[in-house]
Amino acid sequence: MSRLGLAVSLMGATLLAGCMQATLSPSTDASLTPRDRQLLAHPPYAEAKIPEQYQRHIVDYDRREAPGTILVDTDARYLYYVLPNGKAIRYGVAVGEEAMAFSGVATVGKKQEWPDWIPTPEIQARLGPYPKRVAGGPANPLGARAIYLYEGNKDTLYRIHGTNQPEYIGQAISSGCIRMTNSDVIDLYDHVKQGTTVVVLPAGASASSGGLFGNRRT
Repeated sequence: MSRLGLAVSLMGATLLAGCMQATLSPSTDASLTPRDRQLLAHPPYAEAKIPEQYQRHIVDYDRREAPGTILVDTDARYLYYVLPNGKAIRYGVAVGEEAMAFSGVATVGKKQEWPDWIPTPEIQARLGPYPKRVAGGPANPLGARAIYLYEGNKDTLYRIHGTNQPEYIGQAISSGCIRMTNSDVIDLYDHVKQGTTVVVLPAGASASSGGLFGNRRT
């Protein structure tokens, strides 16, 4: 083989190896309940084309969080659910606008399917008026699932939840919560248990560079 041919071959192998590090995780309807199917059959919002980078992927994961941990990379707009053997499920998310986003370590204190939404006084003042309670359903801003973040026994009022605005996945636009597409939050919800650790990196502490905690595996 000529030097040029060898170089091309090596380049192709390198690109292939890079592609193998992040593979699309096929969507499945297996986890949808009959209620999910009914409510999502004709959602009252336009279907959004999620860029491939923010679609669900299986990726290599070389940080030291234990399997079962959730890590949110605020800068990159990714949520990772850590799997065994150096892998993770990576989901695209929308995160909170600067100065409204949660960061730090929390635990999953509660989980709920098709939750009601109770706007906080701050949201009422900034974006309202809203009803005091909005019933769960496809028009609800919390979407199909909500995962409630607690610090100790205290509700932080921050959530990982679905959305009725999937077009904003990949942006910093929420009032602090972490939004996912309804299909992705259903998938994550099925993996997560109460008590799961949730690490949310602040802006400027991307997971790709070791993040706030500098916790690369060694």
